[in-house]
Amino acid sequence: MSFKIAFIGAGSIGFTRKLVADLLTVPEFADVEFAFTDINSRNLNMVAELCRADIEANGLKTKISATTKRREALKDAKYVFCVVRIGGLEAFQHDIDIPLKYGVDQCVGDTLCAGGLMYAQRGIAAMLDFCRDIREVAASDCLLLNYANPMAMMTWAANVYGGVDCVGLCHGVQAGHAQIAEALKQKKEDVDIICAGINHQTWYISVKVKGKECAHKVLAAYERNPDLMQQEKVRIDMMRRFGYYSTESNGHLSEYVPWYRKRSGEIKKWIDMDSWIRGETGGYLRVCSEGRNWFRAEFARGKRPETMKYTIENRSQEHGSRIIEALETGRVYRGHFNMVNHGTISNLPEDAIIEAPGFVDRHGINMIQVGDLPLGCAAVCNASISVQRLGVEAAVHGDDQLLRQAFMMDPLTGAVCNPPEIWQMVDEFLVAHSPWLPQYKRASNAAKKRLKKGPLIKVKARKGAARLKTRTMAELKRVNKGNPRGGH
Repeated sequence: MSFKIAFIGAGSIGFTRKLVADLLTVPEFADVEFAFTDINSRNLNMVAELCRADIEANGLKTKISATTKRREALKDAKYVFCVVRIGGLEAFQHDIDIPLKYGVDQCVGDTLCAGGLMYAQRGIAAMLDFCRDIREVAASDCLLLNYANPMAMMTWAANVYGGVDCVGLCHGVQAGHAQIAEALKQKKEDVDIICAGINHQTWYISVKVKGKECAHKVLAAYERNPDLMQQEKVRIDMMRRFGYYSTESNGHLSEYVPWYRKRSGEIKKWIDMDSWIRGETGGYLRVCSEGRNWFRAEFARGKRPETMKYTIENRSQEHGSRIIEALETGRVYRGHFNMVNHGTISNLPEDAIIEAPGFVDRHGINMIQVGDLPLGCAAVCNASISVQRLGVEAAVHGDDQLLRQAFMMDPLTGAVCNPPEIWQMVDEFLVAHSPWLPQYKRASNAAKKRLKKGPLIKVKARKGAARLKTRTMAELKRVNKGNPRGGH
């Protein structure tokens, strides 16, 4: 088979190489063409070099082009992967540090809460440009596979305002599936799950072991496991109160709801500092910063990671390659996908981006009718969907009033901050993020004047309840001989 697959944000250290490897485990895809594009030529060329080395080591002749000219990369592409982080780590730093001054303590800050909302404003502005280019120069039936967070808001904007068929992809369901199997002391392949909800707030509403429903046994299984009881305090507490386990990590989940991070003195009771993903303040920012610094330094020294072997055993759990394989070969794939609801989950809004099970074959992605979520689970999702809706509309129209309302309605931000604090926080964001927010030019200028004129609410720089220092290269070399970058 010969067709073109493009990557926007191909300089992503974490995703691009892994997804290319996944695709090239499919024998029929040896002749596909890859086109990489990124605004950061340094990262782009590093990742392209690594992927070409992998291809050569596996005895393939698959071609990769790399360019900073996006439309050139997208021309005639049948599939496009979006793996961008708009604003890079500079903007990400603002996403964590500005809310901290107002007492909003986030672990990740890329999906909801104050950081996730601003990430959406930057990302959606860029996503609409991507979609315009896809409509104009890509293949007429092009499918956009979005891995960029905030998943729901980015995918929502692409489908509704971008005019492009877009599916959002995440690996949270797969990771939780493996953990539930561990808790139940079963092999993963013997445990069948159905998840439904919204990205990063999806619920395991069915857990069957060898065909027998065991969802009611999951809580007790976790409570018998001392390691999981230590690592997943928020997720287990949510399961006790809502009846079902949530897909996303302890750190993620803690910042999507109003109860676990609103009082700085209580945060450490709900998290585990053994791993950033279990609740560390700004944990993902630290890990990304360390990983980038390590990668660049080692690359500059001429050191390269070992080439990847394109084998079935090494294929990752990411959905992307399997969707394309199913569409192109007809081999049926079942997974959990982020799509426009259209009645898949009957007690969530029709137009929301939901995450639910579906099947893929030559005829496309076909979602399974889930019906109603349990009422409490639906309530948690609906609260977030309201914030997402405001966030999308704000980003598309450059409406800072809607943006401020999104901040007010956000569960954690609203639990910590009063309205005047939120107004000032948004002003700070509009100024700090102005290079990546073209739709907010007028609002950013007005915010700058207000911040200069005052009077201002007194805030203070905060480290955060559970923040660790970003390690230097010397420190990283002492504790880790390999790449310290953790998964997300």
